[in-house]
Amino acid sequence: MKIRTVSEEWKRIYGCKVMKLALSSGCTCPNLDGTIGFGGCSFCTGSGSGEFAAGPDSINVQIKEAKKRVDHKFPAALPIEQRRYVAYFQAFTNTYGPADKLERLYDEVLSCPEVAALSIGTRPDCIPDDILEMLIRLNQKKPVYIELGLQTVHESTAEAFGRGYSLNVFETTYSRLKNAGLTVIVHMILGLPGENKEDMLETARYLAALSPKLDGIKIQMLQILKGTRMAEEWTAHPFPLLTMEEYTDLAAECLRILPEETVVHRMTGDPPRNLLIAPAWTTDKKRVLNMLRKKLADG
Repeated sequence: MKIRTVSEEWKRIYGCKVMKLALSSGCTCPNLDGTIGFGGCSFCTGSGSGEFAAGPDSINVQIKEAKKRVDHKFPAALPIEQRRYVAYFQAFTNTYGPADKLERLYDEVLSCPEVAALSIGTRPDCIPDDILEMLIRLNQKKPVYIELGLQTVHESTAEAFGRGYSLNVFETTYSRLKNAGLTVIVHMILGLPGENKEDMLETARYLAALSPKLDGIKIQMLQILKGTRMAEEWTAHPFPLLTMEEYTDLAAECLRILPEETVVHRMTGDPPRNLLIAPAWTTDKKRVLNMLRKKLADG
């Protein structure tokens, strides 16, 4: 099976290799500050799961520092002025703030000629009308990708890890974003406590059936990280975690379910090693990807 990876898709669209710049918008999250809850989702670290993002400096400083971390991945012969990036705001909820303030920040980022597109991680319950209008304006300048952390379609699982919104909220926001012409990428996690194989495949089937069609997918294995509520729960009452064999089988099956035109932005997570408790195999990203690609190739 041939999948459409994001690296190949961006090379096709932008005509060259494109790297992500992990940046910080300075936003927090309504699931952290008490608006919805405290502590966030139980698997989320205190950094909003953005351990690889640049620090709280000015955006120009952030961009400069983020480039230093990824520029070695470009071909050595590619001139600096020809390198292209996607500005990636992953940590916390990057539409959770005043629309005018956020628009000034994102406008500044998009004004950089080397930035080809903007990718914004957020929650579906944090896109009111003024934020949506802002995203539409930004998307008229350069492509804007909206990443929604759904993780699962099962309400009982979502309630257990403290997602803080229901599936119908996701559905409403997804339709609003797609009807506004925005590119939407959805995150799903395999191995959430209490979910069996059929539960996880049901999430993939749900995403495959979305209308308008889903643009992109990020799939990753549940990781137990230090400092999270889930780490406390797992330590006190260990629940089974997927083996690498089980994960790659499941991820391959999920990818087979999704439409061929879905762009695959992630097939496995990249855990911060200083925080990872389990499973240890997730640190061997190359091996996981090789195993997954082999299973996809074998059909």
